[in-house]
Amino acid sequence: MSDITTSITGRAGRITLRRPKALNAVTYEMVKAIDTALEDWRNDDAVSLVVIDAIGDKAFSAGGDIAELYATGKAGDYDFGRTFWRDEYRMNARLAEYEKPIVSFLQGFTMGGGMGVGCHVSHRVVGETSQIAMPECGIGLVPDVGGSMILANAPGHLGAYLGTTGARMGPADAILAGFADLYIPQESWPDLIAALETSGDAACLDRARATPPQGRLEALRPEIDSHFAAPDLPALLASLRASDTDFASETLKFLSRASPLSLACTLDMMRALKGNTNIRDALALEYRFTFRAMEHGDFLEGIRAAIIDKDRSPNWCHDPDRLPSSTVAAMLAPLGDNELTF
Repeated sequence: MSDITTSITGRAGRITLRRPKALNAVTYEMVKAIDTALEDWRNDDAVSLVVIDAIGDKAFSAGGDIAELYATGKAGDYDFGRTFWRDEYRMNARLAEYEKPIVSFLQGFTMGGGMGVGCHVSHRVVGETSQIAMPECGIGLVPDVGGSMILANAPGHLGAYLGTTGARMGPADAILAGFADLYIPQESWPDLIAALETSGDAACLDRARATPPQGRLEALRPEIDSHFAAPDLPALLASLRASDTDFASETLKFLSRASPLSLACTLDMMRALKGNTNIRDALALEYRFTFRAMEHGDFLEGIRAAIIDKDRSPNWCHDPDRLPSSTVAAMLAPLGDNELTF
């Protein structure tokens, strides 16, 4: 079975992720297939809209396929990763800027690279099993694939909290934070997709909209905003350590597992992108980090600890309380001739 299929059914261009055993993790070949299909359909009058879905109950897509990134990086080849991220980010921009409606159906886990496929489109549908997250700091990256832009524009300081902790969002929280638009019970999805294929009109989605189960983030916003207004990582940690609430304790636990360099850079990115809804600016900033992530960051160590050896004991490069601001700035500095272009 192919990892991805692209076709035209009725009035709809159809993109379906087909790696359920790998939780539909996005490979480089899948990135190229999505980009090619979108380009082919852009001026095709037979295609009125695009539908993106995935097979399997567990995940729309739990992230990018990082096995080859790790293997090439450990061998000292940083070019494959840089090429993967460059082309993936260009595909993310194409999705966000597409001239026709795109509808995504996000069941189960939608994380990292999967978020980049499903959460920049015009109509983002979540259901009762949806769990959306940006857990990149835990593997030595930063929230990327355009996720930094969504996070930076979430209400208050929710983005800084979600981007550093990798906390999972159920359907209501995903809508609140800006990662989804509509809650529709999943039993309705097959009929909706059939209607989209027949009509080429996304209006049927609003008629199927329902109220999602209550989320957790709204009630936590005062505490999140209080702590995550801190100007930098040491100040954030100090604020959390001075609090005796369950939220502060849980949040410190999340942060203690993540790369300090990734955390500090994520906080800087949140401040830099606040109010900016140009996805190209966000992707270019992300690329500055990912371009350097293997050679100068914690990415390879993060993957080793989480995926390869699975010891969950990464040896991060920096102490979170003693991370020089110059090191953070260097990871996000312009790349000169290597800057991401579109």
